[in-house]
Amino acid sequence: MSDAPSDIGFDGDRLLRRVAELARVGASAAGGVTREAWGPADLAARDLVAGWMVEAGLSPEVDAAANLIGRSPGRGGRWLATGSHLDTVVDGGTLDGAYGVVAAIEVAASLHDTGRVMEHGLLVAAFANEEGARGTSGMTGSHACVGLHADTPVEELDDDGVTVGERLRHAGGDPAALDHACWPLADVEAFVELHIEQGPVLDDTGRPIGVVSGITGRQGLDVVVHGAANHAGTTPMHLRHDALAAAAEIVLAIESLPRDGGVRVATCGHVAASPNVRNVIPGQVALGVELRDQDAAVLDAAMLGVDAMLARVAVARGVTVDARWGQRVPPVASDPAVVASVRRVAGAMGLAWIDLPSGAGHDAQIIGRVLPIGMIFVPSVGGVSHSPRERTDAADLLAGAEALLRTLLDLDGRSR
Repeated sequence: MSDAPSDIGFDGDRLLRRVAELARVGASAAGGVTREAWGPADLAARDLVAGWMVEAGLSPEVDAAANLIGRSPGRGGRWLATGSHLDTVVDGGTLDGAYGVVAAIEVAASLHDTGRVMEHGLLVAAFANEEGARGTSGMTGSHACVGLHADTPVEELDDDGVTVGERLRHAGGDPAALDHACWPLADVEAFVELHIEQGPVLDDTGRPIGVVSGITGRQGLDVVVHGAANHAGTTPMHLRHDALAAAAEIVLAIESLPRDGGVRVATCGHVAASPNVRNVIPGQVALGVELRDQDAAVLDAAMLGVDAMLARVAVARGVTVDARWGQRVPPVASDPAVVASVRRVAGAMGLAWIDLPSGAGHDAQIIGRVLPIGMIFVPSVGGVSHSPRERTDAADLLAGAEALLRTLLDLDGRSR
């Protein structure tokens, strides 16, 4: 067991001040923030955070995947890792990802300010492109950190027709040297990510701490429905090949999957109809779909069911349906030792906690494919995230950051 961290100078005011300062980088008129990965605001945030890392006694560097990695060696040769991401969705919230990075730096600063050296070295990561900027696969940086960069190919084109490799080069990375971004995996004890919940469970139950049992897997699907554009006034209903009507049937079928026990949640979040004119029967519709579940076998079964459904709709509606199954982010279970540590810490701090899965994807999900991981959640007011209305009470932000500090100290003491 590690020593009680009562001698660690945790500066809550500094944490909140830095969260607010970071929120001004890429701030939007609506009160949110836009820091698309590899863009000017994202790089400005990275530079700001790198300065904080230096103040906290970390040695920062930008690796080949454009991640910002800060390290502070311990007495031994092993490492404990923490962190999150700085990029956001367009007009997103100020806490998603950023809070976990700032809190991780405050952990390092607390150790540095009091001259305390852990047995393990501390590795703090600000991962690149967690959100999947401009239609890219996402989690580019965390994939590289555990040697899985082939799953997010640098040849991938974004919505602007620019490759991921070009984006990396512009951001100071090196797409030809991504192997060099891989951590020394045999020497990393665990990765612990602190994050807002982005859902309503903690806020609804009044619990300040969520102990994440695992992270839901996600399966993407792109569908293009090809019908026949024609005059909306002269074409009889029984002679139409309406791509949008067929797409509507597909959207409702996707929505019904969770009700039928197929997957935990299913969403069609993108629809683009062509020619998108009031008096023309739609000739083509593109749909963006994702399925999420904690069981990979359930996702596999759902994919077969969706394929069969698409074939039925095509025949019934007289259209052609092209479907391409996209990126699969596998579900990941939290490491039992990390889960136990977070529970112990929450109990010792007198904080009520609850076990819950993460419905959102996180960099920890990628790291967890190779290394032991755990996550700590703090409440999202009203369950709102990816929105300018995203908010967490200051007391909960401080409690979560201190819980992260104590969890890392607990893991440090128990794994010597």
